[in-house]
Amino acid sequence: MRGISYEKVSSPLIVDYKDIPDFPTTTVEGHEGRLVFGELFGKRVMIMKGRFHYYEGHQINRVTFPIYLAWAVGVKRLLLTNAAGGINRMYKPGDIVAVRDIINFMFTNPLRGRNDERIGPRFPDMSSPVDKEWLEELLKVKPLKTGVYIAVTGPSYETPSEIRMFEKFGADLVGMSTVPEVIAAKHCGMKVMILSCVSNMAAGILKTPLSHEEVIKVTRMVKDKFASIVQAALGVMK
Repeated sequence: MRGISYEKVSSPLIVDYKDIPDFPTTTVEGHEGRLVFGELFGKRVMIMKGRFHYYEGHQINRVTFPIYLAWAVGVKRLLLTNAAGGINRMYKPGDIVAVRDIINFMFTNPLRGRNDERIGPRFPDMSSPVDKEWLEELLKVKPLKTGVYIAVTGPSYETPSEIRMFEKFGADLVGMSTVPEVIAAKHCGMKVMILSCVSNMAAGILKTPLSHEEVIKVTRMVKDKFASIVQAALGVMK
């Protein structure tokens, strides 16, 4: 959760990824590589300070390994956050969008291969990747824009032609994460909510070039607003 500092977590237990056997490491700026356990806004939480991306060279099942770790320690409700490019022209950089659906355009799936029935079914239902009741309740207290998030492999940013294609697909946001984690979470029976920070407008919508530095800059600017929305989200995740 970008924007949530350790100071907001009561009695935090902090574990570096490098100290967890067989746990991947992060390589992207802005992803600290720590697990934080404690209490946040009255809820017992496990926070991942940094995720793994398929474009870093990890196998797709390594990208989703932390989701299964969370499931193994008893997590049943999952709040995913990301920085995304805005396709919908009603968005602007700095907006926080509640994701209502996802599109997998990564040409892979974390559930490929042998299935462990102890964790979940061979063919998980994805008709409601995001919990609709949570989304409805959140929108009652925070009048957020909503949208559909499409995931690509990266790490290169999308071309203007690709963005026009995604727009025709019905996508409002584009990013390089989140969808594999949602699939894994649904596989093991978790309920999911997703918040996206519009860090930039997607390629071809504005004339300015895209950069990771701009992503970092915008997400830091909205951290207080984001923390307020996270608090509201945790309040409806019952």
